[in-house]
Amino acid sequence: MCPHGRRLMQGEGGWLEPAQIVCHCWLIEGRKGLTLVDTGLGTAQVQGMVHAHLKALMRPTLDLRETALAQVVKLGFKAADVRHIVLTHLDFDHAGALADFPEAEVHVHAPELTAAAHPQSLIEKQRYEARLWAHGPKWVRHSTAGERWNGFEAVRALGDSDDEILLLPLAGHTRGHAGVAARDQDGGWRLHCGDAYFFHTEVETAGRCPPGLNLFQTLLAVDNPARKTNQARLRQLNAQGGVALNSAHCPHEYRRDTAA
Repeated sequence: MCPHGRRLMQGEGGWLEPAQIVCHCWLIEGRKGLTLVDTGLGTAQVQGMVHAHLKALMRPTLDLRETALAQVVKLGFKAADVRHIVLTHLDFDHAGALADFPEAEVHVHAPELTAAAHPQSLIEKQRYEARLWAHGPKWVRHSTAGERWNGFEAVRALGDSDDEILLLPLAGHTRGHAGVAARDQDGGWRLHCGDAYFFHTEVETAGRCPPGLNLFQTLLAVDNPARKTNQARLRQLNAQGGVALNSAHCPHEYRRDTAA
């Protein structure tokens, strides 16, 4: 996504220069098939199913080659090989491709599904697009209470599966926003933080955020104090080391990880 105002949104570049905001999803190859963590924009959205105001404001690159489905196929798999989708939340740029994987079980925190089904605020009524899940996904609701993981509550998203994929409550941006922790191939942990933060400097020691991006996050937050509290907890986790953090939208983290 390429909204104008890179200096305001990312603290670098020109004032009118387009920002660079990625939709960073994970594809995990497990013992019993593939798991997607978030989906990005889907085929239907690329082909025109994006609200005009979002298209004008966020200026997304609508390229079928960038959809999760196209990238899964390019790797030699098919849509049915994606057995599970684990969502940080249900915003259009995180759950837009659910219909591209109709056979997958879709794991989400129960408060997020409740918010989508019964939006209470104006922000909730505008952010949730029921048409993205009109096909009737195989929802799997998860509690926000569970075991302890690095100071956070955590539940195993895939139940008794050997694949260690955890859902962590990180409410604030939305009512049921979650982080998703997973083991990487070297045995370490990675945490996909979704929209709990947007830019890498927010989880560094000083916790700096470009002013335009800070305003954007504040306006979109359903519970801004909770969002700030969870950001502070993520800064602490980042400082102690041992867990690699990902925002869904930071281009610096995306380049770092894809270059590794």
